Amino acid sequence: MTEPSLTPAQVAILERFLLAGFRFVTFERYARYIAVEKGGFVALLDPSGGKVALFSQAGYRMDEGIGMLMAKPEGQAFVYHDQSVPATAKLLHAYEQFKTGLRDLLDPRT
Repeated sequence: MTEPSLTPAQVAILERFLLAGFRFVTFERYARYIAVEKGGFVALLDPSGGKVALFSQAGYRMDEGIGMLMAKPEGQAFVYHDQSVPATAKLLHAYEQFKTGLRDLLDPRT
């Protein structure tokens, strides 16, 4: 099976991620997607259909997985399988900044 080619527009979007301080990472279980990380947060990007779009929600890197923000009886936390990281006010603020950065970089009009 051959790897899909990226269009020049897709490459331009990915270059913007690098210039904004993101790095590309890999997750074996999500090999189909392009993973970007910054400040401990991770997002999976789907390069299908000639576009680059966010796949699912962004999360917090936890070993080889991505912890999703969830409500728990003791408060919000990023959870991946049996691992949990409390979502402190500082961490939630950084998470919101990460998501805003994602939206800005994925919008080709910016």
